[in-house]
Amino acid sequence: MSRPAKLTLAASLLVSGLTVWGVHYMQEKEREVMYRGVERDEARQEEKKRKRMLDLQINQEKEAV
Repeated sequence: MSRPAKLTLAASLLVSGLTVWGVHYMQEKEREVMYRGVERDEARQEEKKRKRMLDLQINQEKEAV
């Protein structure tokens, strides 16, 4: 193979490898961000549940009096 052909092959392999790595990196980061959203939603739901239980308890105490 000629020198320009080897350089072209090496450059194309490098660009392809970096592209695959970049896409993989972006997917990992996106997955982490999405998972943090799930965690926030679960915390929000748990807080709402806790508040509803507290309100129910307060209302039951008022009715008992």
